[in-house]
Amino acid sequence: MHTLDNVIWQALTMRQTQFAEGFGQARRFAQEVTALCGFEQESEQGYSSLAELVGQGGTAALFFTKAYEPRNGWDLVAAAPLLEMVCEDDLATQRSSSAPEISRLGPEDSPEMVALATLTKPGPFGSRTHELGTYLGIRCNGKLVAMAGERLKLPGYTEVSAVCTHPDHLGKGYARMLMTEIMRGIRDVGDVPMLHVRADNARAIELYGRLGFRTRFAGHFAVLRKV
Repeated sequence: MHTLDNVIWQALTMRQTQFAEGFGQARRFAQEVTALCGFEQESEQGYSSLAELVGQGGTAALFFTKAYEPRNGWDLVAAAPLLEMVCEDDLATQRSSSAPEISRLGPEDSPEMVALATLTKPGPFGSRTHELGTYLGIRCNGKLVAMAGERLKLPGYTEVSAVCTHPDHLGKGYARMLMTEIMRGIRDVGDVPMLHVRADNARAIELYGRLGFRTRFAGHFAVLRKV
């Protein structure tokens, strides 16, 4: 199996075990970190382990290689086609002297980060998501208006995630600036940048392509609730 196959399970059993909660063949991130969950295999035992892990009424956000098929005991809350993209080329450019100041975000910025992610919906984001890696932001008049950071970490790879911009500040190149800095940091430690994006998000996919990302495979994202 390739390192980027079953990425959530791989991350939680390799480089990010400090954030993992587990039962049998299932793992999830601590709920304040992110809603992402994974199991070793999409099997009866895998789902049984996941059910014990999330509990009655609990939810799990999962990545699948194909569209989720209805299963007894689970409700489908949300679903979307998903692309996994990898950037093997170093296309990072120098920052312009007129570019806005980029600052590193930390625990004190968490409420603003959660608020921006809630507004723009880049994916599951919690009060402790910032602990997963480096997060950078751009402020306008003191208000956080754009951010990007690192989420899943696997041997040789780090995921670029939470790329989002406030609707009032779109079209200024903030996402590209932030991603370029995050990608530079990922390469500085010897990792390859990768990411996940909804397959119907044409604007984001076009940007990622200009930054050197290429689609590795097309899968699916689903949020399930145990009933």
